[in-house]
Amino acid sequence: FLIRAIGPGLAAFGVTGTLADPVLEVLSGQTVIATNDNWSQAANATQMAGTATAVGAFALAPGSTDAALLVELAPGVYTARVQGGGRTTGEALVEVYALAVD
Repeated sequence: FLIRAIGPGLAAFGVTGTLADPVLEVLSGQTVIATNDNWSQAANATQMAGTATAVGAFALAPGSTDAALLVELAPGVYTARVQGGGRTTGEALVEVYALAVD
């Protein structure tokens, strides 16, 4: 799955009051199994950008504070939680893309 929490990236679409620094967590029950703050600092940022292009998602700016994860999840129930870094608030968009398994 490609899961993204977009805050600053929404400004390009005219959204005001965006969440300046979204922090994305994926939980199984109460257990955090993956987290990201600032997608372009992730070790797999290049792969995430390529995957976003492949699924038709808009590009995130390099160096932006938007958050994203590329995760393999077993069948089950999960929660994507978005919080503002430093307890900030604002508008955010959560996207979840199921990827084909080769």
